[in-house]
Amino acid sequence: MLTGADEWFVHQTPEPVAVAGTDRNFYDRAYLGAFGDDGLLVTVAFGLYPNIGVADAHLSVVLDGKQHCLHVSQTLTDRAPMAIGPVRLEVVEPLQEIHVVVEDDELACDLTLTGRHFPIEEPRFIQRIGTRSFMDYTRLSQACDVSGTVTVAGRTHRLSGVDGLRDRSWGVRPVGVRDPQPFQPPAEPQYFWLWTPVHLPGRTLFWHTKADADGRPWNTQLVLCPHGSGPEKFVHGRGTMELDLEPGTRWVRSATLTALAEDGEQLRLRYRPTAHLEMQGLGYRHPEWAHGLPHGEYRLAREVLDLAAPDPAQLHRWHRQVRCDVDVECAAGPETARGLLEHLIIGRYHPLGL
Repeated sequence: MLTGADEWFVHQTPEPVAVAGTDRNFYDRAYLGAFGDDGLLVTVAFGLYPNIGVADAHLSVVLDGKQHCLHVSQTLTDRAPMAIGPVRLEVVEPLQEIHVVVEDDELACDLTLTGRHFPIEEPRFIQRIGTRSFMDYTRLSQACDVSGTVTVAGRTHRLSGVDGLRDRSWGVRPVGVRDPQPFQPPAEPQYFWLWTPVHLPGRTLFWHTKADADGRPWNTQLVLCPHGSGPEKFVHGRGTMELDLEPGTRWVRSATLTALAEDGEQLRLRYRPTAHLEMQGLGYRHPEWAHGLPHGEYRLAREVLDLAAPDPAQLHRWHRQVRCDVDVECAAGPETARGLLEHLIIGRYHPLGL
């Protein structure tokens, strides 16, 4: 089945681009975020699931303790247009500048994200349960300057060079309708994920970890990226994080990251949360708008989440991005930074008594 995307030099298999390998869970996804000084958090997600014929996108805006969400889904017939309903992406300069537009009467944005450094490539995420692949994907991440406008609740907010982030990932992870075939041998659900990009003066720190129930990381990376640089200037290292959870929940209340770079630099970062966003607003574990679920030929919906009254018993509310002020101790002296701490903890995690 030939589509417009076949004109692009992006083939990864002997098949036309409409067919992405043989795994029904193949996905191709983008995340873009902007984090203003006034507590405004703006995030956009855009996902294609070519082997199940679905495309979906989301816009979430946090303002005054409310998370305003727009969800849209349509049947996927062509991967080339990079548009899903009112949401469209434009690659202005590959790996450097992205333009995202959401045209809606109630919730809209027009944002340009310009990279502060060349994107980092994270270690390939591969996880199997028994002999069966659960995840197998590649992801890039990049700190950005974000400018443009966001309209929510009848008000238009202008952003100029605010802190931003984006990532792109593609490969295999569970999407669409849940597979009824149980894993063999049976395995309890377990997932521990931390991701924390921090905007330091003149550079950005990225650290993430995925760990098993005993706290052993199976995918982790720490990178310091000087602004304006490419991979030859990146400094790698390792990090460990101490977490304090809100009582009775799996939400992070505070955290401390200890980082040791390969060039000998040591940093200690203390996170002070100032606001948060629920990742269900971008489709993550949303009970109705999870990634790749079919909604017919076309459907659009809106909702508002009350962030002041979450229910810690609802799993789809566990996945959060927390915007933080970060106090940094390093060789150059104390620094003040800003960052995100994204986290999701499912099942057992013995280091925290879970």
